Amino acid sequence: MASEGHPLQAMARQALSEIDAVFAAVAADTAGRMCDEILKARRIACYGVGREGLMMKALCMLLMHLGLDAHVVGDMTTPPVSKGDLLIASAGPGFFSTVMALVGVAHEAGARTMVVSAQPEGPAPSLADVVIELPAQTMASDRGGPASLLPMGSLYEAVQLVFFDLISILLREKTGQSPDQMRARHTNLE
Repeated sequence: MASEGHPLQAMARQALSEIDAVFAAVAADTAGRMCDEILKARRIACYGVGREGLMMKALCMLLMHLGLDAHVVGDMTTPPVSKGDLLIASAGPGFFSTVMALVGVAHEAGARTMVVSAQPEGPAPSLADVVIELPAQTMASDRGGPASLLPMGSLYEAVQLVFFDLISILLREKTGQSPDQMRARHTNLE
């Protein structure tokens, strides 16, 4: 239920407007660079913490539905990465100690690394082979300046969700697949 004086539709328009503003600031080649890296990879490992981790799991599921060899870091069945593989990690505020450590492990194993971040100059992105900048407010940057309507910096995760869905559409087109082919890879164990 929307709070007094804030009808749900008005709040939705504001949130969608904020998401639109972030996409307007995303560099034109961002989606293409991400797709190219994913398609070059033999195997893909996805990682994030908190709500970012949920978005990375959503991305991993989409990649699996595309028939790619994609895994979530931390799952018991995730294989090791090595040369030819890609680690995609999210570090919205530019730093998470776990992302820094995993990027180091991946590099040591010969894998390429991609960090998705709102702070491309941060310590974690600076270690990555590829940086995907989604310039949205995160929880670390939600103090000072105009605050997003969305709570606790979740504008970043909302943008990730939409961006990753769009990436899956672009990948589907680049691989010549239909939506039905993606659906056929959806689990039947529900």
